[in-house]
Amino acid sequence: MATRASLYTIRIKGRLGATALSAFPSMAHQMMRGETVLTGWLEDRSALFGVIVQIEGLGLELLEVRQVRTSPQSRESDDER
Repeated sequence: MATRASLYTIRIKGRLGATALSAFPSMAHQMMRGETVLTGWLEDRSALFGVIVQIEGLGLELLEVRQVRTSPQSRESDDER
């Protein structure tokens, strides 16, 4: 059974610089009120845990991980861009 990619937002305490952000090349980033918010599609739970391990390995403080509920067609629309 194939798993579907899911959209996640991940909040990290502090403003990440270019070097730290380069650890997450597949994710978009925004700075909001002293936090960095990473957003991106992750293929499966293993990919999600990989990002979390990366955050921990960099000594960053993880504030929140949220799976964004999307319609089935929204991923297809993003792929067409």
